[in-house]
Amino acid sequence: MGVGRTLGLQLRAWLEADPEGLRQGRALTNRLMDALGAEESLRGPVRDLASQPLLLQVLHSQGASRRSALASLSQQLHQTYAPAVLAELLDLLEAATGESITQNPSASPAAPVAVAVAVAEADVAENVASTAPSGERSLLADLQPLAPGVALAACAALVISWAGAELDRALFEGWGWSGGVVLVLVLGLVQALSLGPWKGLRRLWPIDSRRTQDPHQAWRWVSAAWIHRNGIEAGVNLVLLLVILGASPLQLRDVLLRYCLTALACLSLAALMAQRFRVRRSWSGSSGPLSALIALAAGSSLLHGRVMVFESLGLTIPVWVLLLVYGALQLGWQLPRLDANETSTPLQRLLSSSWGWGLLLGLFWALVSWLLAQL
Repeated sequence: MGVGRTLGLQLRAWLEADPEGLRQGRALTNRLMDALGAEESLRGPVRDLASQPLLLQVLHSQGASRRSALASLSQQLHQTYAPAVLAELLDLLEAATGESITQNPSASPAAPVAVAVAVAEADVAENVASTAPSGERSLLADLQPLAPGVALAACAALVISWAGAELDRALFEGWGWSGGVVLVLVLGLVQALSLGPWKGLRRLWPIDSRRTQDPHQAWRWVSAAWIHRNGIEAGVNLVLLLVILGASPLQLRDVLLRYCLTALACLSLAALMAQRFRVRRSWSGSSGPLSALIALAAGSSLLHGRVMVFESLGLTIPVWVLLLVYGALQLGWQLPRLDANETSTPLQRLLSSSWGWGLLLGLFWALVSWLLAQL
């Protein structure tokens, strides 16, 4: 493996772990220089490459926008460097982006024009696909790439529910612990381990919009509900889950099954919307199920004309307080774009969040329950 490819793979790993830390050319240059070590022959070319604004565009964009920037950057490199250095730089770009660079340095002067035309055609095709009315785009075609992850998570929910029933019978019933308390303790334990000996969990377990369609990453559909990438969100979610579920009479089996299936429903709908609206998102933790619980209680409270409250730690908390406070926090987390080149609207980003779908599903279930009670 050449030096360029090694650097590219390292750069790709950095991007997956901390994309926001590489949005400045200086930070990118420093990391590449450190990784290059004693390889003096490439220090100058790699430093020049890292200072190129086009490189930042290549690393932080997707689709046709990335291919366009990559073609332009490749053409500049062909005009600047000798073949040996050029090969290493192109290997670096290919390894970092996963895109194949086929441009030939000995091509005729018309090659840049051909590249530009091809990229323009790709841009048009992508824009047409992204702006096509929903009726012209097959919902089934959008759902098919998500099927492996959804199926695996649905099967895992049944297995987790069975395991919960066995643990409840063997341990927790004798200890007098409720299913809600056990769920909070499990989530808290996993989060604590991710801050200590298992730091990689917060990077490996969540799922993002690029991995939802990869069957090799389908296991993330199962793991995403059990870890929070955002530590502050983890603390808030655990406290609120304890307030809501702490006194729940449900057995652990039922708590786990409802938690897993609600998290799966919210994630599936959010991933589908992110795919259709081309929104870049990362999903992790219990925001979907928690939002559904709060919305269910708030909707039931409104429809039945009485104020529902939760009692915990000597406090009596009306459900509307939880709805407003948690909603305000989630709006602050969900509205910002993860990609500066993204053109999504605030509503599209909210529809691409587990929290947003938890809110809608909770209100819908409250309405269904109320209608059934009227019959």
